[in-house]
Amino acid sequence: MDYFPEVAPEIRENLNKELKEKGIKSLQEQLKELDLETYNNIALDNPHRLIRALEICIGSELPYASFKNKPKEPRKFDIVKIGLNADRTVLYDRINQRVDSMMKDGLLEEAKSLHPHKELNALQTVGYRELFAHFDGAISKEFAIEEIKKNTRRFAKRQLTWFRKDTEIKWFDFKTPFSEILKKVEASIVKNC
Repeated sequence: MDYFPEVAPEIRENLNKELKEKGIKSLQEQLKELDLETYNNIALDNPHRLIRALEICIGSELPYASFKNKPKEPRKFDIVKIGLNADRTVLYDRINQRVDSMMKDGLLEEAKSLHPHKELNALQTVGYRELFAHFDGAISKEFAIEEIKKNTRRFAKRQLTWFRKDTEIKWFDFKTPFSEILKKVEASIVKNC
């Protein structure tokens, strides 16, 4: 990831205020003046990206583009990736139990409080999406819960498919004692030194 310096939070606050008062065109012109390279390569209709680029320009007094695609410092450590695996029936049973637990712990009430903002991208996730459909009268609460379970299982399956492509992951059965996993990881580190 590219490194960006810390900037004062007031800069973002002022830029958001400017967006509300003067509109996106004002931010676009400001970025064009401060960092033409970023201006030419950014989604100019995306206020979040404009504000992020501008806050770096203003806070660092350097163009946002000057921080992009720099050579990365070599890491002073090695990474060991560990994956825990379980039989699919165990995994799916645990997912179902977890959803039941989340419902008992207030997911329905949480989703209800967020329902007025259901169009936000951050809320288009498993759990909220199904409950929003329930609040809109499209499905029953019971069906929404079953859909959350089904969609979570599908998501877990996609995650496993994704992670299995990574040949660096050392897989262990989820019941393997931590001490045994640690011994095997330490042995692989020593072997690679």
